[in-house]
Amino acid sequence: MGGLLFLSVLILLAILAHADRDILVLVGLGLGCGCVGVLDDILSIRRSTNRGLRARTKFLLTALVAVVFLYVVSTTPSWPTRDLDWFFVPFFGKLSVPYWLWLAVSLVVIVATTHAVNLTDGLDGLAAGSILPPLGALIWIGFGFTSPQIFHTANAVTVVDLVIAGALVGFLYYNRFPAKLIMGDTGSLALGGILAGSAIMLGMQLMLIVIGGVFVAETLSVILQVASFKMTGKRIFRMSPLHHHFELAGWPETKVTHRFWAASALCSLLGVALLRFGVVR
Repeated sequence: MGGLLFLSVLILLAILAHADRDILVLVGLGLGCGCVGVLDDILSIRRSTNRGLRARTKFLLTALVAVVFLYVVSTTPSWPTRDLDWFFVPFFGKLSVPYWLWLAVSLVVIVATTHAVNLTDGLDGLAAGSILPPLGALIWIGFGFTSPQIFHTANAVTVVDLVIAGALVGFLYYNRFPAKLIMGDTGSLALGGILAGSAIMLGMQLMLIVIGGVFVAETLSVILQVASFKMTGKRIFRMSPLHHHFELAGWPETKVTHRFWAASALCSLLGVALLRFGVVR
């Protein structure tokens, strides 16, 4: 439950920025998802089976937190939703969409991202190091907004992401191999919530697929493994999520972690490069 350190940072940030509703909304999402992780970790510790919440229950609870976040975002005066029902698409720039589609995609993004980061947290330092580049990309994107309608929101996202990135650097010192501190679901769900919420508030829901490519690959490996085994009785990977496949292939844990960090950095750089073909103004 080392992820409690991230929740402490978020609580401190909420206290310091209590007058900024945009910061509070994003911090609230991280805390809400983190609280789901706290419940899961506590149950894992107390139960002899070492199992926490059922996957279905965890999905439903994070979805509930996501619904509350999206409702608050939609009613935030500094972020008039009707003027910002759009996604950024490379080569096309802003793509206006119906409000219901914006809500549906944003809900999926939050639930998928939180659990994707959770899946990735399987080796020392893997999740913490892999989420730093996407946060860096979103910080860069936040600095690039000049539209008066979203300028304040972008600044709020940048502040929260900078604080979390700083906390991650300090955490990673103790979480790298051999780890002395483990984030647990408390940390992974909170970090996933912050990453997803930041992308939503910047209109980068679709770009998160590129920027967070490592988390997408980890999640797809699980989906494909389960689907293949159920339909054919055969496994595609030696083990899923993907990082365990490379472990069983003979890679040392540190090699897997470092390669995934590098892949995450490349995905984030690709996302930033794609922005050059349609920067949101």
